Amino acid sequence: QVQLVESGGGLVQPGGSLNVSCLVVGSIYRFEAMGWSRQALGKERELVAGIGTNDFVYYHGSVKGRFTISRDKSKNTVSLQMNNLEPADTAVYYCTAGSSILTQSYWGQGTQVTVSS
Repeated sequence: QVQLVESGGGLVQPGGSLNVSCLVVGSIYRFEAMGWSRQALGKERELVAGIGTNDFVYYHGSVKGRFTISRDKSKNTVSLQMNNLEPADTAVYYCTAGSSILTQSYWGQGTQVTVSS
């Protein structure tokens, strides 16, 4: 059974940095695309960043220039480096995987990121 296991997250002050990572367990299959979505309290879930075939990357407009997604196919992991964090980035962050950036079929359980002074 495929599972996506997130780590990282936590509490950080505005302007700070955090890194969240995700490991695919239960399968040696390498997904075509992996990504990170988030859901803030009372808001809809949104795709934050994705990395697909040939390392094509996508970023939501609100995080461009601040977040960087990276992937290690040999270890079956994906990470999201988040810099210059803002209170609006506070959300539960979910690791995702699937056949394309827009078709994410597998989801992790989520990790909380809180940006507050």
